[in-house]
This record gives sequence, structure tokens and C-alpha cells, in this order.
Amino acid sequence: MASLVQLQDVYAAQERIQGKVRRTPLILARPVRYMPVPHLYLKLENLQLTGSFKARGAVSKLTSLPPEAVASGIITASGGNHGLGVAYAGWLSGSPATIFLPTSTPTAKIQKIQHWGAKVVVEGAVWDDANRAALAVAKAENLTYFHPFADPVVIAGQGTIALEVLEDLPDVDVIVLAIGGGGLASGVALAAKSLKPEIQIIGVEPVGAPTLLESLRAGHLIELPEIRTAANTLAPRRSEAINLELIRQHLDSIVLVSDDEMRAAARWLWSEMGIAAELSGSAALAAILTGRATIDTRSRVCVLVCGAGTDGIS
Repeated sequence: MASLVQLQDVYAAQERIQGKVRRTPLILARPVRYMPVPHLYLKLENLQLTGSFKARGAVSKLTSLPPEAVASGIITASGGNHGLGVAYAGWLSGSPATIFLPTSTPTAKIQKIQHWGAKVVVEGAVWDDANRAALAVAKAENLTYFHPFADPVVIAGQGTIALEVLEDLPDVDVIVLAIGGGGLASGVALAAKSLKPEIQIIGVEPVGAPTLLESLRAGHLIELPEIRTAANTLAPRRSEAINLELIRQHLDSIVLVSDDEMRAAARWLWSEMGIAAELSGSAALAAILTGRATIDTRSRVCVLVCGAGTDGIS
């Protein structure tokens, strides 16, 4: 399964999406009043087009397809951020886009998706419910479906973040990132470990949605009986085989953080750095601030701030 995505696919995605998404900055988090680790760097994907890294995967998918494949329309289901990426892809290509969202999606994200000209359908309590509905419509109306995390081309698009991190900070020792369905973790870990095998990759899930951690412990995909987190973009009940396998091969560990710990991290980003990150965008930093992620104090640590928002500081 992991052979479906190679480092060369990540480089190909980087070439396809160049000029269509932003090359986001990597900054040293200093000076600040409180530095959780001595050498902390932030990769600011909250400054990405549409407000999160998801634009990379969506544009990677779009640019891998012939125009006729998207002419009749594209469709997806999302907790919000991937939907924004696909809405942007529809705008970029002139293709009608339909985004299915669960009822937990913030109104602000719904409005942003509509701003890009996409049709929004709210269906179900969580992403898995919305996704079933999107797949049914995709089949019935012959629309091209963009999976948010289990598509190899989408995974390759997310992996372009690792290429930028290693170009900007070649001596990085640790990358810490949030995990939802696993597309970001799959792509970044694959690319980073392929280029620098000794690098440490730490994934972070909410206590209320430990989808990949529980699947790794079980040795197979599991479906959570319920979701108990407000970080809805990190909250599928089930991942997919390709993500589980790539994460099993390339991640060093997964740690869990609570919603309150994510909120505290979001407030740190706002008060110390002037960065407005949503709960999911603050999850990786929460693992550092709480000490859940075990870090050598001599390490150069890159935290991915994966999404913009104000739910953590409002």
C-alpha cells in the first residue's frame, strides 16, 4: 500500500502546484516570554491560501487530472479545511465544486467556502456521515471526488511541506504535526524520512478522536464509536489503509492532547506570536507545551501550525 506514494511523487506535486499555492514561511519563535523548547520553529501553514495546508493536496489532485475529468464538477466531504481547498481548486479550474460538511463545521468556514463559489451541503454529525453522502452524489451525478486524506496524489501534495521545511532548515531534528485522517502526517513523514531518515516525526491527535493511535495499537483500522473533540478537522471516526500503513512505517510516535490544551496553545500563539490558529492548528504546539512530545532540549523542533482560525482564542 505504501508503494502507492514515493518521494518522486512529492517532487512532482511540488512542481505542479508551484505558483498556485503559497510557499509558507518557517520562523524561529524568538524572542518570546516563554520558550517551551530552546530551538522552536513554526511552519506557518495558517498563512497558506484558504487558511490551511489542505490547499496543497487539493491543487495537487486538480493538476493531476485532465480538464475533461473535472469539467462536470468536483465534490468532497470535509470538516472545513479540505473543503476550502477543493472550493479553491474549483475556482482555479472553473469547475463547479460541491462541498459536504458535518453540522459541527463553524459558520465562518461555511461562508469562506461559499466565498470561493462552491455549493455547500450540510449533512450528518461528523465527517464520516458527510462523506457517505458526498460519495453517493458523486456516483449519481458523475462528479470527480477529492478524498481529503486517502488519495496518493493528495498525500503527495501535503508532503511538499516537508520539502520546504528541509530546504529552509536542513538541520531540523524533529517535526511535530497534527493528525486528522492522516493525509498530512502520511505525506510529510514519507518525504521527510526519505530525505533525512534520522529525523523524528511526532503526530498529535485529540484525546477525543485518537483514530490513528487506536488503529496502530490494534494493528488494523478501527472505527471510533464516537467523537469527543471540538477540533472537528481532526475528527474522522475512521482513517484508511494507505494512511495507516504510511504512518506505521514513518511516524515515530503519536501523542494525545485535550481540547483545553489545544486552546492554551492557541492562546500562546496569539499572545506570544500574533498568530491566529484554530484548535487543530494548535495541536502540534500543545504537544510541546504540555511535554506530551518527548523532545531532546538540544533538538531543532519544527511545529506545523496547520490551520488559521479563532476558535482557540475566542
